[in-house]
Amino acid sequence: QEQLVEAGGGLVQPGQSLRLSCKASGFIVGYYAIGWFRQAPGKEREAVSCISTYDTDTYYTEAVKGRFTMSRDSAENTVYLQMNNLNPGDTGVYYCAARRRSPCSTSDRAFGSWGQGTQVTVSS
Repeated sequence: QEQLVEAGGGLVQPGQSLRLSCKASGFIVGYYAIGWFRQAPGKEREAVSCISTYDTDTYYTEAVKGRFTMSRDSAENTVYLQMNNLNPGDTGVYYCAARRRSPCSTSDRAFGSWGQGTQVTVSS
């Protein structure tokens, strides 16, 4: 059974950093494209970033380019999202999702497995 568990969210002030983790079980994370999505209150879920199978490609939405970085730790079977210089616009519930042996996609319908989400709140 494929399972994803996010962790690392919290309440931070503008300009601070967080590192989200997405730990996979039931499958080898390196064989999957992993996406991070977020949903702010009253808004639709949006794609934030993605790393393709075998790390051949990455995607970042324009709003986070230069501030967010994805990485994959095969030994831990975990994908990370390092988020620096956070601002209130980054507030939302962050979800990771997996897509087997695939390139990246910005469509949440392309991903079959999802975590439960972790709350990120950026506020002074």
